[in-house]
Amino acid sequence: MKQIQLFTDGACSGNPGAGGWGAILRYGTYQKEFSGGEAHTTNNRMELTAVIEGLNHLKEPCQVTVTTDSKYITDSINRKWVFSWEKHNWVKSDGKPALNADLWKELLRLMQIHQVQFIWVKGHAGHPENERCDALAVMQRDKFQTG
Repeated sequence: MKQIQLFTDGACSGNPGAGGWGAILRYGTYQKEFSGGEAHTTNNRMELTAVIEGLNHLKEPCQVTVTTDSKYITDSINRKWVFSWEKHNWVKSDGKPALNADLWKELLRLMQIHQVQFIWVKGHAGHPENERCDALAVMQRDKFQTG
Protein backbone atom coordinates (compact mmCIF):
# COMPACT_ATOMS: atom_id res chain seq x y z
CA MET A 1 0.00 0.00 0.00
CA LYS A 2 1.36 3.42 -0.98
CA GLN A 3 2.34 5.76 1.83
CA ILE A 4 1.10 9.28 1.17
CA GLN A 5 1.60 12.54 3.00
CA LEU A 6 -1.28 15.03 2.90
CA PHE A 7 -0.79 18.55 4.24
CA THR A 8 -3.88 20.76 4.58
CA ASP A 9 -5.10 24.12 5.79
CA GLY A 10 -8.18 26.31 5.64
CA ALA A 11 -8.71 30.05 5.89
CA CYS A 12 -11.76 32.21 6.42
CA SER A 13 -12.34 35.96 6.58
CA GLY A 14 -15.12 36.35 9.07
CA ASN A 15 -16.55 33.17 10.44
CA PRO A 16 -18.74 32.71 8.48
CA GLY A 17 -17.36 34.57 5.51
CA ALA A 18 -15.29 34.05 2.39
CA GLY A 19 -13.10 30.99 2.76
CA GLY A 20 -10.42 28.96 1.07
CA TRP A 21 -8.56 25.72 1.52
CA GLY A 22 -5.21 24.39 0.36
CA ALA A 23 -3.68 20.93 0.20
CA ILE A 24 -0.42 19.28 -0.78
CA LEU A 25 -0.27 15.57 -1.65
CA ARG A 26 3.17 13.95 -1.57
CA TYR A 27 4.19 10.47 -2.66
CA GLY A 28 7.94 9.97 -2.73
CA THR A 29 9.31 12.77 -4.91
CA TYR A 30 5.92 13.44 -6.54
CA GLN A 31 4.02 16.40 -5.16
CA LYS A 32 0.76 18.06 -6.17
CA GLU A 33 -0.84 21.24 -4.82
CA PHE A 34 -4.49 22.14 -5.15
CA SER A 35 -6.94 24.55 -3.58
CA GLY A 36 -10.44 25.95 -3.70
CA GLY A 37 -12.86 28.12 -1.81
CA GLU A 38 -16.39 29.34 -1.20
CA ALA A 39 -18.02 32.74 -0.88
CA HIS A 40 -19.85 31.93 2.39
CA THR A 41 -18.41 29.29 4.70
CA THR A 42 -16.60 28.73 7.99
CA ASN A 43 -12.99 28.02 8.84
CA ASN A 44 -13.80 24.51 10.09
CA ARG A 45 -15.63 23.69 6.86
CA MET A 46 -12.58 24.79 4.87
CA GLU A 47 -10.26 22.71 7.08
CA LEU A 48 -12.43 19.63 6.54
CA THR A 49 -12.82 20.29 2.82
CA ALA A 50 -9.04 20.40 2.39
CA VAL A 51 -8.67 16.92 3.90
CA ILE A 52 -11.61 15.51 1.91
CA GLU A 53 -10.34 16.95 -1.38
CA GLY A 54 -6.88 15.56 -0.72
CA LEU A 55 -8.20 12.07 -0.04
CA ASN A 56 -10.52 12.30 -3.06
CA HIS A 57 -7.48 12.79 -5.31
CA LEU A 58 -6.12 9.34 -4.44
CA LYS A 59 -6.83 6.72 -7.10
CA GLU A 60 -6.35 3.63 -4.90
CA PRO A 61 -6.42 2.76 -1.18
CA CYS A 62 -3.38 4.26 0.56
CA GLN A 63 -1.83 4.80 3.97
CA VAL A 64 -2.17 8.54 4.48
CA THR A 65 -0.62 10.78 7.10
CA VAL A 66 -2.62 14.01 7.27
CA THR A 67 -0.75 16.95 8.78
CA THR A 68 -3.00 19.85 9.75
CA ASP A 69 -3.07 22.79 12.14
CA SER A 70 -6.75 22.11 12.85
CA LYS A 71 -7.35 20.94 16.42
CA TYR A 72 -11.01 20.62 15.40
CA ILE A 73 -10.07 17.82 13.00
CA THR A 74 -7.28 16.12 14.93
CA ASP A 75 -9.11 16.12 18.25
CA SER A 76 -12.41 15.03 16.69
CA ILE A 77 -10.70 12.01 15.09
CA ASN A 78 -7.95 11.16 17.56
CA ARG A 79 -10.19 11.56 20.62
CA LYS A 80 -12.93 9.65 18.76
CA TRP A 81 -15.56 12.37 19.21
CA VAL A 82 -16.71 12.07 15.60
CA PHE A 83 -17.45 8.37 16.04
CA SER A 84 -19.63 9.16 19.05
CA TRP A 85 -21.46 11.87 17.08
CA GLU A 86 -22.07 9.39 14.28
CA LYS A 87 -23.30 6.72 16.72
CA HIS A 88 -25.72 9.24 18.27
CA ASN A 89 -27.13 10.43 14.92
CA TRP A 90 -24.84 13.48 14.76
CA VAL A 91 -25.74 14.80 18.20
CA LYS A 92 -22.96 15.74 20.62
CA SER A 93 -22.84 14.76 24.28
CA ASP A 94 -24.22 18.19 25.24
CA GLY A 95 -27.35 17.48 23.16
CA LYS A 96 -26.47 19.99 20.44
CA PRO A 97 -26.16 18.94 16.79
CA ALA A 98 -22.65 18.18 15.58
CA LEU A 99 -21.62 20.86 13.11
CA ASN A 100 -20.55 19.99 9.58
CA ALA A 101 -22.08 16.51 9.71
CA ASP A 102 -22.20 16.38 5.90
CA LEU A 103 -18.43 16.80 5.68
CA TRP A 104 -17.72 14.47 8.60
CA LYS A 105 -19.81 11.75 6.91
CA GLU A 106 -17.77 12.15 3.73
CA LEU A 107 -14.48 12.07 5.65
CA LEU A 108 -15.52 8.91 7.51
CA ARG A 109 -16.47 7.29 4.19
CA LEU A 110 -13.01 8.08 2.81
CA MET A 111 -11.40 6.75 5.98
CA GLN A 112 -12.96 3.38 5.23
CA ILE A 113 -11.06 3.34 1.91
CA HIS A 114 -7.74 4.67 3.18
CA GLN A 115 -5.77 4.08 6.37
CA VAL A 116 -5.55 7.62 7.70
CA GLN A 117 -3.52 9.04 10.58
CA PHE A 118 -3.93 12.66 11.71
CA ILE A 119 -1.07 14.75 13.06
CA TRP A 120 -1.45 18.26 14.45
CA VAL A 121 1.14 20.99 13.88
CA LYS A 122 1.07 24.52 15.23
CA GLY A 123 -0.13 26.93 12.56
CA HIS A 124 1.94 29.94 11.46
CA ALA A 125 4.99 28.47 13.16
CA GLY A 126 7.29 27.91 10.19
CA HIS A 127 6.22 24.41 9.13
CA PRO A 128 6.97 24.70 5.37
CA GLU A 129 4.05 22.64 4.05
CA ASN A 130 1.59 24.16 6.50
CA GLU A 131 2.74 27.64 5.49
CA ARG A 132 2.31 26.77 1.80
CA CYS A 133 -1.18 25.33 2.37
CA ASP A 134 -2.08 28.48 4.29
CA ALA A 135 -0.89 30.62 1.35
CA LEU A 136 -3.01 28.55 -1.06
CA ALA A 137 -6.06 28.84 1.21
CA VAL A 138 -5.63 32.60 1.66
CA MET A 139 -5.23 33.08 -2.10
CA GLN A 140 -8.55 31.29 -2.69
CA ARG A 141 -10.27 33.12 0.16
CA ASP A 142 -9.15 36.44 -1.30
CA LYS A 143 -10.63 35.53 -4.70
CA PHE A 144 -14.02 35.08 -3.06
CA GLN A 145 -13.68 38.25 -0.98
CA THR A 146 -13.10 40.42 -4.04
CA GLY A 147 -15.61 38.56 -6.21
